[in-house]
Amino acid sequence: MNAIFTDASFQNMVNVANRYGISSNAVTDLTHALMLNNGTMAQFNISELGGGGQWMQGGMTMVGDMFNNNLKALVDGICVDLSNLINQGAIQYKPLPRIQNQNGFQSNSGNWWGDLGSPNSTGSQNGMSYAIFSNIHRLAIQQNGKVTVFDTLDHNIGGVGQQQGGNYSVTFTSQYGTVNLDSLPIVSGNGNTQNKPQEVIHNNTSVPTQPQYVQEPMAVEPVQEVSHTANGLEEDVFGKIEKLAGLKGKGILTENEFETKKAELLSRL
Repeated sequence: MNAIFTDASFQNMVNVANRYGISSNAVTDLTHALMLNNGTMAQFNISELGGGGQWMQGGMTMVGDMFNNNLKALVDGICVDLSNLINQGAIQYKPLPRIQNQNGFQSNSGNWWGDLGSPNSTGSQNGMSYAIFSNIHRLAIQQNGKVTVFDTLDHNIGGVGQQQGGNYSVTFTSQYGTVNLDSLPIVSGNGNTQNKPQEVIHNNTSVPTQPQYVQEPMAVEPVQEVSHTANGLEEDVFGKIEKLAGLKGKGILTENEFETKKAELLSRL
């Protein structure tokens, strides 16, 4: 995604760079990684920050030099500040320029999802394309040349894939597990303007029922986004490596024993 930050956003990022004494390019690259996950995590490879690393909201910070606590504190401080700015709306992408097509309609240049703005993430599988807009709770799906926009309700979407059966051969993963696209209300497209969940009556008050979630796993190709399961596995592996590093520092493990076990754990990712 060739997204460009607004001028005000870039100035806020420059302020963070000056505060921590690193280049604005490094902060920009780190911000792009955070924007893909709504400011909650980032996977990066930035030379100024020790090469490859990962940060997760809540305290987990991994850097290439795992014994460099000063570097860990630097990465954590930068990510926390940037995450707060993203959540406050102080860092945003510029909307794509609008053009007029041959039918007289205006739309954003270079996309298929219309006027929804810049997505948090996009992808495609077997003729199906999707774009996730977490800030406005929208999911756009393009299949067979038709674009349908769904209201994602309270779902934090981590990935989109395909399955067989149902009105839509698409499912997505969220904090509720694997969910069928049929459970989401349609905002626009596919000949429908709204597809509300069924309602029940409680004390003379109409209350929407919760969608029925499909828990069976998807037999699809891996999606681009990092799933919650993958995050948990990585956190577990990195946590074990840190424990091994502590044992090595105490002289309980030799250098060869530590490297062998570390390689074994990393092979699980």
